[in-house]
Amino acid sequence: MSTPKDLRYSEEHEWVKLEDGKVRIGISHFAQSELGDIVFVELPQVGDEIKTDDPFGSVESVKTVSELYAPISGTVVEVNADLEDSPEFVNESPYEKAWMIVVEPADVSEIEKLMTAEQYDEMIAE
Repeated sequence: MSTPKDLRYSEEHEWVKLEDGKVRIGISHFAQSELGDIVFVELPQVGDEIKTDDPFGSVESVKTVSELYAPISGTVVEVNADLEDSPEFVNESPYEKAWMIVVEPADVSEIEKLMTAEQYDEMIAE
């Protein structure tokens, strides 16, 4: 699977997509493949504040539980409720069906600090 070029990536394997001033966040194909079969996703509530590099939820697989770390700061304005009943979407479609939250960013320029697809590919190749 190729790394989508229109997204930015964090060192913790979250992806970010800027859409109409808001930021959609999920985890990368690489992250879900390392975790294995996802069985549960815990996400924040609409209205919750998230802060860069702080945990905002978790993903549980048959192997482990892994924290989700905020790639940017802001207020959660939407949560993907489909993941509650269908956590396997994270494995099947990490960039389409399995987005996790949408955030109203505190500072949209934080996105520029995240890795490009090329930089992310280099990091995961090491």
